[in-house]
Amino acid sequence: MSTSDNPQFDPLSPSAHHDPAQAPLAIPAETPVALATPSIVQASGENPVWNGWDVLLIAILTVLTLIVVELMTVLGARVFVYPHASLGELAQMPKLALIGEFLAYIGVAIYMILLVEGKYHQAFSKAIMWNWRGKPAFGLFGLGVLTVALDLLSRFLPMPKSTPFDQFFAHPTDAYLIAAFAVTVGPLMEELLFRGFLYPVLARSTGVGLAVFLTALPFGLMHYLQYRSWSAVLVITLVGVVLTTVRAVTKSVAASFLVHVGYNFTLMVLAAIATDGFRHMDKASIVLPR
Repeated sequence: MSTSDNPQFDPLSPSAHHDPAQAPLAIPAETPVALATPSIVQASGENPVWNGWDVLLIAILTVLTLIVVELMTVLGARVFVYPHASLGELAQMPKLALIGEFLAYIGVAIYMILLVEGKYHQAFSKAIMWNWRGKPAFGLFGLGVLTVALDLLSRFLPMPKSTPFDQFFAHPTDAYLIAAFAVTVGPLMEELLFRGFLYPVLARSTGVGLAVFLTALPFGLMHYLQYRSWSAVLVITLVGVVLTTVRAVTKSVAASFLVHVGYNFTLMVLAAIATDGFRHMDKASIVLPR
């Protein structure tokens, strides 16, 4: 039989014989077919699985987590360790601030991993571009060392004689703790947030050049509370430009992290040498921004 009731001979049936000479079968509208890639994505090579709202949520979560955990750390220290100290005194203790920041960063890191692997079902290290292979580790670290030269600009800019950050160097023990933090957890979390999550979203939308600047700017502004100085923000923003450029060129957050470590490590070593092991912080102006 050759009636339309028989799908074998129905020319509109997907199972019917298809003549290559005829027009191709129509693809259902709901079938996801990527016909083209936006040119700006092709140019930047960045197309993360997350979006700008995810990055904004991470930023808000980071701020709130830091506030809450820092407060809980101070309250816990008041109850269990320093029952006779005031909350104001405890809030000024560098070691408690570092403990609170470390615990807060653990929570934020867990959320980052759950977001990428739980929501988007991607391997975190691959999605974030944490790749070491083929990267000249010594050269990247050396670039971080050379980036310290940007701090020479502070000699020609108005800098405060003292900053809130100075309290972390009031005692040698606290200074060594912040030095250890500055070459490990600190740069790791900053690189994950700015060069890992923020930069690729911006590069996908604006292109590499503008994305480098837009990533470096909030990175510099974030440090204003530490120095209370716009001159210091300018210097750190320029450092952020270097770090983000490394991320853009190498396609690796691990690479920008290593440069960041080299930069912080050099500053800490120079400060330790200039102050005789952080014991004479009045000499810190030789190497630290003022």
